Amino acid sequence: MPLSYPRPHRPNPARRLAAAVTTALLTAGILVGCSGDDGPQRTVDAFLAGWRSGDLQAVGVIDPLGSKLPSADVSREIKELSGELAATPPTLTRRGEPKITKDIATTTVQVEWTLPGQTRWAYDREVRLAHGDDDQWQVIWEPKVVQEQLAKGDRLALRRDAGARAGVLDNAGKPIVTPRPVVRVGVQPNGVADIKELVKDLDAAFKAIRPALVPGVDLADLPERVAKAEPGAFVEVVSLREEAYRQIKPRIYDLPGTKFVSDKIDLAPTREFARALLGTVDPAQADDLAAHPDRYVVGDLVGHGGLQGRYDERLRGGPGLTVVVERPAEGGKLEPTGAELFRREPQPGQALKTTLDVAVQNAADGALRAESHRSALVALRISDGAVLAAANGPGPAGENLAFDAQVPPGSTFKMVSTLGLLDRGAVTLDGPVNCPKTFTVDGRSFKNSDNFELGSVPFRTDFAKSCNTAFAALAPKLGGDGLAAAGRTLGLEGQWDLGTDAFTGKVSTGGSPAEQAAASFGQGTTLVSPLAMAGATAAVARGRFEQPKLLIDPAPAKPAPAGEQLKPASVTALRTMMREVVTAGTGSALKDVPGEVYGKTGTAEYDNNPAHTHAWFVGWRGDVAFAVFVEKGGASTASAVPIAERFLRALPVG
Repeated sequence: MPLSYPRPHRPNPARRLAAAVTTALLTAGILVGCSGDDGPQRTVDAFLAGWRSGDLQAVGVIDPLGSKLPSADVSREIKELSGELAATPPTLTRRGEPKITKDIATTTVQVEWTLPGQTRWAYDREVRLAHGDDDQWQVIWEPKVVQEQLAKGDRLALRRDAGARAGVLDNAGKPIVTPRPVVRVGVQPNGVADIKELVKDLDAAFKAIRPALVPGVDLADLPERVAKAEPGAFVEVVSLREEAYRQIKPRIYDLPGTKFVSDKIDLAPTREFARALLGTVDPAQADDLAAHPDRYVVGDLVGHGGLQGRYDERLRGGPGLTVVVERPAEGGKLEPTGAELFRREPQPGQALKTTLDVAVQNAADGALRAESHRSALVALRISDGAVLAAANGPGPAGENLAFDAQVPPGSTFKMVSTLGLLDRGAVTLDGPVNCPKTFTVDGRSFKNSDNFELGSVPFRTDFAKSCNTAFAALAPKLGGDGLAAAGRTLGLEGQWDLGTDAFTGKVSTGGSPAEQAAASFGQGTTLVSPLAMAGATAAVARGRFEQPKLLIDPAPAKPAPAGEQLKPASVTALRTMMREVVTAGTGSALKDVPGEVYGKTGTAEYDNNPAHTHAWFVGWRGDVAFAVFVEKGGASTASAVPIAERFLRALPVG
């Protein structure tokens, strides 16, 4: 049974409670409540459970003057006081046994809120109870039970301060994205003469920008936005880099109603700069908010796609959180009282350090700029495998063909076939290998580009001139798994860990004689990505496979181990042949490019129409290996090789 003082009859419970509250602690000693079933602790526990569940029906509640309160009203007030935190009720823990002074019991309760980002806000509160005439303990309710500084009508509110987003760094440790000048193009409604004509003129101007804006500027809602805006407002249309704005300034500057504001925005060096690999940073979108309501709020900047998306949490850091008190002002609008109950400082994000080289990336982007087909160019540093550039030509901004494409390699794969043949002693540089116009295997006829034939020539000539029929005839010497085995020595099909997704290839193995013949020159079921082919090319140049590297910090946890040294005689002969592709073969358009260029062209059929082909070129110069891919590019000499030339000429000879 609870300990209590004798209670004379008091017909007015409010007067009796008020007297007890004001005098008990002054006139009597403090006793600790017992743990009997009808003690105050049972009522406290029921109150805490009801606080969390929102149902206080099992608890008697009174105000400080002793008047009974409807439990539903108290539940509603707790929820209202909780404000923006109401959706995640606190964890409530009674600390020890209640202390009883006459008819008043006091217990300490720990209130622990879990704020966004698993932030903990904990504090202690006192809950008081009164022993009523019915021999039951009742909770004395007042707003400060929830938090000491709360009064009736107050609300807890949460303020978030975004942490400073960290940058993606280049191989020199400098931010790739920095503040760069832009011009914000807008419209002032009271200056517009004809909104339809203005939209037409702006649309034509934006479409004239080169390289083209991807995605384009959508002006469909501009008339409606202008109509709803204040007459003198600035209705923003688009922010253009200065260089893009200068292209069309003569066409838009004097259009009635147009206005222009100079500004700076965090941007990469160019619009194309490794855009698919890096991703973008944009205001939180509806699907971001729906998928992660505990992480993002309207106005947050969120990484989408590429490294920005994959490492968004690392880059964005942790938001600062402040719990404040709001109170209704005139008209009922909630306004801050100035009381700050809890604060967690924003945590800055952590940078990503990459191996990207700004000069090489700019050269790669520039080389693809004039290409109308989807295309990609990957460049690696041979000495350590560092990814220096990953460029993607026109197409959806988030599409990283450079790493993700799964396409046939065409005759660039003769580099792999040749390595396998040399390792097996099946060919030599000058050993004769016939190159007929056609070659038939199991009823399937293979031919060369433009139906050329060379007759019996040194194998190095077959390679330099890219003779398909010679390789089809040599395929049996590789055996069922020989091509795949040779590819694996160059890293193809490996388990690479670059810190982002990448396709490392799938090499044909164990197929029919016709499939083996097709696979020997990069057709059949073999699939690769430009990154995979750049890695294989670098392995030939280096003499050993080394997994391409993209991230320095954080370093990937499980990079593929380095391969064994390639056979010196085989790789020396292969390098000789790849040099002759440039000096006397299908890549001869590159022979006057400064420095010693090595390479292999490739034209890959991708459906049942021989006229439908992708174009390739793989090669190296100095310490830079690279792969060029042009989807539906036709002959490699017409598309891939010119891209390679533009790339190499933009780089200093190292």
